[in-house]
Amino acid sequence: MYETEYTGQNRIIDFMYGVYGLMSGALAVTAITAYYVSTIPNISTTLFASPMLMTLIFVGQIALVIGLSAMIQKLTFPMALSMFMVYAISVGVTTSLIFKIYTFGSIVQTFAVAAGMFGVTSIFGYLTGADLSKLGNVMMMALWGIIIALVVNLWLQNPMIDLLLSAVGVVVFTALTAYDTQKIKQMGQHMMGSGQMASKVAVLGALTLYLDFINLFLFLLRFMGRRRD
Repeated sequence: MYETEYTGQNRIIDFMYGVYGLMSGALAVTAITAYYVSTIPNISTTLFASPMLMTLIFVGQIALVIGLSAMIQKLTFPMALSMFMVYAISVGVTTSLIFKIYTFGSIVQTFAVAAGMFGVTSIFGYLTGADLSKLGNVMMMALWGIIIALVVNLWLQNPMIDLLLSAVGVVVFTALTAYDTQKIKQMGQHMMGSGQMASKVAVLGALTLYLDFINLFLFLLRFMGRRRD
């Protein structure tokens, strides 16, 4: 019995390592893409001078996330992984603008802080015995509130509202990191011995944590980022 329990724990650890590995790979793809796009004036100028093109990219990103989540059972692991990496590349394209707005040093510094916060919170979510489902539900409602408020502030252009929303965003995505980590761990426990399905669930888990990290980083950048002169 002890040996069975030990083997089960090892499988969960391996599953979570797989999730973090996929997430880290996607983050690397996004970072490389963002930096590369930012170094080519013609690409960045074309992208950000065309609202229609940017809108199409955003719509495509949403479609990829929804499609990956909805069709995960029908997709093969290579297909799911490919969709995830295409999404990571597209996020790199849209976030390349930060290199035009903030100094490189402040971007690296903010990334390091976000990585530290994410790591600590995710470890907490993995180790805690407390049920974080209620916290997750509250944070999801808060997230919808942030999205609506951000859209409204596009018209108001109020710096204080923007600062407040950034602070709330950091709190929300920090909490969601703990909640999502616990949820992914529980999914992994149910998927033990499920073969390729477990691998595909790992891709979904990696996508979830990837989104948590990217949003945490971007909201932190509003506080810590030093703008270019």
